[in-house]
Amino acid sequence: MSSTIRIGVLISGGGSNLQAIIDACESGRINGKIVFAGADTPDACGLERAGKYNIPTFVVDYKTIIKTCETKQTNHYPLVDIEKIFLKQNLFSESYDFEKKKKFILTRIAAETALLAKMKPYPFDILVLAGFMRKLTPYFIDKINSVRNMPGIMNIHPALLPAFPGVDGYGDTFRYGCKVGGCTVHFVDYGEDSGPIIGQKTFIINKDDTLESIKKKGLKLEWKLYPECIKLFAEGRLKIIKKEITAKNGEIYHRSIVEIE
Repeated sequence: MSSTIRIGVLISGGGSNLQAIIDACESGRINGKIVFAGADTPDACGLERAGKYNIPTFVVDYKTIIKTCETKQTNHYPLVDIEKIFLKQNLFSESYDFEKKKKFILTRIAAETALLAKMKPYPFDILVLAGFMRKLTPYFIDKINSVRNMPGIMNIHPALLPAFPGVDGYGDTFRYGCKVGGCTVHFVDYGEDSGPIIGQKTFIINKDDTLESIKKKGLKLEWKLYPECIKLFAEGRLKIIKKEITAKNGEIYHRSIVEIE
């Protein structure tokens, strides 16, 4: 991509990765402009960071929307083909209670509908999750990806995927006794931290490291890795290819892989 890319950012907290992306855009390391910073909670401190750079901000209060939906005010649910969404999503096991799964999906889609409405005035080329602590449904992912020829949502995860997906990557790494930790940037798919990997960085875990020291090591790498991966996207150097993989049991399946050109 030769033109300046438009970057949308979603956060839930302090926005340290947002700051790293802002710095990379301001310095010219990324030929990009952040067109909005949205949050799922009104007290996300990262919104103040964005405001200092005149980046438009908004809040979609997930907690309030979910609570409203759960009080059975069903008019807040958007009209969706829930069965089709269930078939696509990989967030739950088949044995997971159907009604709980349905409730989760529908309440999140209600929040995502509000999120999409807030994002609509700000066209973007890539949506970056910078500490956004909400699982995305196929409904939202398809809305973003349908107008693009490659995945349109990027995420950073505090572990070396595919190991330790979920909300506590550094904690899981530490408790497992790993000798090496790290972070991963990947495109978002229908599973939990299961999308095609773009880049990773690693650090050594010493015997005197604590969970807090591991988190500090990881964050420093995140602030380097995320801008690097967004830069690759801005330069048009990321390509998605489909690979045929043969499992140990002989079963053949297909997986999306990111190639860097």
